[in-house]
Amino acid sequence: MKYIIHGATGAQGAPLFNQLIQSGKNAFAAVRNTDGLGNKPAIQVDLSSIDSLVSAYTDATGIFIHLPLADEASRLQYAHNIASAVKIAKPERIVISTSGWKLGVPGDENSALPTLIREVSNTQAKVAVIAPKLYLENLLLPIVMGPAKEEGVLAYPLRENYPVSWCSHLDIADVALRLLEDHSVTGIVEVGQLPAITGVQLAEAFSDHYQSKVTYQSLTPEIFGERLASLFGEAAAAEVVKGYQAKALTQDSAIATGNSAQHRLNIYPRSVQQWLKELNID
Repeated sequence: MKYIIHGATGAQGAPLFNQLIQSGKNAFAAVRNTDGLGNKPAIQVDLSSIDSLVSAYTDATGIFIHLPLADEASRLQYAHNIASAVKIAKPERIVISTSGWKLGVPGDENSALPTLIREVSNTQAKVAVIAPKLYLENLLLPIVMGPAKEEGVLAYPLRENYPVSWCSHLDIADVALRLLEDHSVTGIVEVGQLPAITGVQLAEAFSDHYQSKVTYQSLTPEIFGERLASLFGEAAAAEVVKGYQAKALTQDSAIATGNSAQHRLNIYPRSVQQWLKELNID
């Protein structure tokens, strides 16, 4: 069996790739530049080239895919190219991560992610879609973790009573690994905590971990964006602000029990305390 992992050097793909390698699976990192991977198996791919993707996908049993951050026109072209390559190479299993992008938004049917899911699903491959809401790793940003550790203030751009089904990239890897091996599960698998937890509960978990009081502070998306711009630039920060402005108009970011990994796979995500301990956050 041969597994191809897109983004194997990044936050989403690396935990899955490492799990596959450690368990002795025949896994390859699908990356633009293979330098820096040491002796780990890798295949050079170019998302703008169908031929490059077909070469990588040929003889693959399973492929893990998520679209990289880029302008929408590029992402849409990548989606078309990936689907075309899947149709030609005929891998048995495709696992797609939404990376937290919301599905089913009216008027969004022809954007990159829905296009990718639709076109890949129209091939002969068995397709499963991993749908998280928000990543705990977002809290590792220095503008979030710094004040939490030094001042006891966990500041984030969500209302303090806004429930979120948080998950970790480690949880995504657990689910993706199962889905790559178990082809009987198709469709959407949502990943995150049930019940969803509020900002106040999030801060309580940090308090428990640090054994000192941490309080939650709700920031406006705009203020958070100003802080984020110092790390990633104004353009990237502006896109993040749009996402949290949209969340501010909703009641929660909770996953549906029926589609959850807990229900469909009997896989449970880490609690915030477990995640902090496993990452050895101090």
